Amino acid sequence: MTHKFLVSPIGSHTAILGIKWLETEKPEIDWSQHTITFPIPIPEIAYIAQEEEADPEPLKDIPEQYHLFAKVFGKEEFNKLPPHWSYDIEIELTEDGPLNHPLYSMTNAKSITLKQWLEDKLKAGKICPSKLPISSPVMFVPKKDGSLCLVVDYRKLNAWSKKNIYSLPQPDDLMSKLCRAKLFTKLDLRWGYNNVRVKEGNKWKTAFCTKYGLFETLVMPFSVIIYLDNILIFSQDPAGHKSHIKEVLQHLMDIQLFCKGSNCKFHQTKVEYLGIIVSDKGFSLDKLKIQAVQEWPTPTTVKQVQLFLGFANFVCCFVANFSQIACPLHNLVKEEVKWQWTEEEESAFRELQGAIINALVIVHADPTKPYFLETDASGAALGSVLSQQQEDGCLHPIGYLSESFKGAKQNYNTHDKELLAIIRPL
Repeated sequence: MTHKFLVSPIGSHTAILGIKWLETEKPEIDWSQHTITFPIPIPEIAYIAQEEEADPEPLKDIPEQYHLFAKVFGKEEFNKLPPHWSYDIEIELTEDGPLNHPLYSMTNAKSITLKQWLEDKLKAGKICPSKLPISSPVMFVPKKDGSLCLVVDYRKLNAWSKKNIYSLPQPDDLMSKLCRAKLFTKLDLRWGYNNVRVKEGNKWKTAFCTKYGLFETLVMPFSVIIYLDNILIFSQDPAGHKSHIKEVLQHLMDIQLFCKGSNCKFHQTKVEYLGIIVSDKGFSLDKLKIQAVQEWPTPTTVKQVQLFLGFANFVCCFVANFSQIACPLHNLVKEEVKWQWTEEEESAFRELQGAIINALVIVHADPTKPYFLETDASGAALGSVLSQQQEDGCLHPIGYLSESFKGAKQNYNTHDKELLAIIRPL
């Protein structure tokens, strides 16, 4: 059933569907329950709500020398309930809070998909029926390929959960380890969340409600915490690289973690990792990110400026004097500033676009070579470039630093700002 409607700002007013529409669609009205249903036939095809599709040929993209570790890439072992480990997920609550939420409505097609998903997970032993007085609702989110992914809305649970204060490794620290690496292999863990068991005594907190009943999960559910599921293996020579890969695959097999073969990349000289292209030359931006910036429309609202700055902040490590260039845009999103898009904001937007599109390759730092530091300070921000001389005899950047002056620093005189620009990157 498809209709075109005119979108109108009707506020809190009620929309009325007229007699002609009722005559055409012939809905079934239950006056006692105040519901309207439509005699829509059950669809013959519905997308199965899986977090990812199974590989029809799991070893197709795997080099033959690693077929010894076929279990790591197969679905059979993964479908089994994983064992308990020392890193089982524990959900600590700050205090008892309201953890109930009503069901979300679903179409007939989504209901069929939900039922199939529940049957599959029950069969795999990854969820079980529950009789607990708390629960979170489920919903579907679309995937890039048009299929549906079922997630549980754990926002209330997250709000009452104690946050783990352990700091994850910084991307810069991880990237600094890649100096002199010539070969790269990236492994993508299959359903990273589902590889981790819920710690005994914590399953009741994961309870979720559906129109088919109440359930709780035995493995880490989606939407509870952030989980990193990419492994990058890097080496200086082919022999060492093969040995490193086998060592990692053996460890994954020992602890029963599994990879999605079609998403893994073996023996590459260039690979995407943490949103950045990594090679033996250094780091560069993904072409898709550059294309996104090229096609980015001029912002017309504060929200659109915030979205652009959010994207730009991710790649600011590739832009010299980022804070200075973006200063007019950052000022525009302050609460006390009235919206205005003048030549100053337009110029900043275009300059930042150009800087990202034409970003240079950030070369690997070599601790055996001398470093060259260039600094600068303006009225609003400081910036610095750390470089090293490469084989072509020229200086190439290995990192940028840029930040705005805030608080008392805004009142520094020119000499103090220039001095701070030297001290800050050291």
